[in-house]
Amino acid sequence: MKTSVGNKVVLIGAGDVGVAYAYALVNQGTVDHLAIIDIDEKKLEGNVMDLNHGVVWAPSRTRVTKGTYADCEDAAMVVICAGAAQRPGETRIDLVGRNMEIMKSITESVMATGFDGIFLVASNPVDALTYAVWRYSGLPSERVIGSGTVLDSARYRYMLGELFDVSPTSVHAYIIGEHGDSELPVVSSGMAAGVSLATRAEEEEGFSERIGTIFEQTRDAAYHIIDAKGSTSYGIGMGLARITRAVIQNQDVLLPVSALLEGQYGHEDIYIGTPAVIGRGGINRVVELELSENEKKQFDASADMLTEIVRRFFP
Repeated sequence: MKTSVGNKVVLIGAGDVGVAYAYALVNQGTVDHLAIIDIDEKKLEGNVMDLNHGVVWAPSRTRVTKGTYADCEDAAMVVICAGAAQRPGETRIDLVGRNMEIMKSITESVMATGFDGIFLVASNPVDALTYAVWRYSGLPSERVIGSGTVLDSARYRYMLGELFDVSPTSVHAYIIGEHGDSELPVVSSGMAAGVSLATRAEEEEGFSERIGTIFEQTRDAAYHIIDAKGSTSYGIGMGLARITRAVIQNQDVLLPVSALLEGQYGHEDIYIGTPAVIGRGGINRVVELELSENEKKQFDASADMLTEIVRRFFP
């Protein structure tokens, strides 16, 4: 990877998620230049103007521009939030197939510019599409990251923080697996306010049921948000900004992202949500959590499901 690449990010896809991500980046002053590509050029022009008018209040100047694929040539990161929405009566596999074609077109257009940075993928289903971007790009796997369970884990930590009446930054617990219905909480190694979740589950009557309910609320939160406002955007936008900051500032911080497994958890050749150390080079290493027997079974089921989907497109 080029060491001379600056702090320029290209965002592809300025829907609700993309704009929320752009707003978070500008507010946090993480990057020098944010170039945005979207097929709706009129709406994009309005968003670019609107974002630039808020730069005066940001901690540092971010130059926001309407972008083209040529902007990818010297970008540190390309963040993909584009993708097709599910049509009425369309199966999950049909949707994956359509979005695979979109990822192929986007990735090939980016790589044709000589892009030598890091991909961050947020398009859904994110684990399968991150795998696709890795395969289509030809880049090393550490330079292709999916948003994975960064949002799921944030929701989980927030709700546990409410239960314990502490800041979610004092909660250390992960959701891993598919970003979807087969995901699972790692209770066995979770900590809240310095107390082991597993220990409390053993010692406190009814605690397991309470954190089980919290996980169900975490897993199903997107359905409630989408029903209420049409899409989820702010949480994932800030999660993407957090991953971006980890890369740009070379933080070597542990974040639950979609990363390629190469034998961890007994699986390989699949992208799935897991904690990983993120820095300027992308994924420095995947961290394999110690799982209970039941958690391992749940993770295996999640990984097997993702493997089955991906193999339909990459035999």
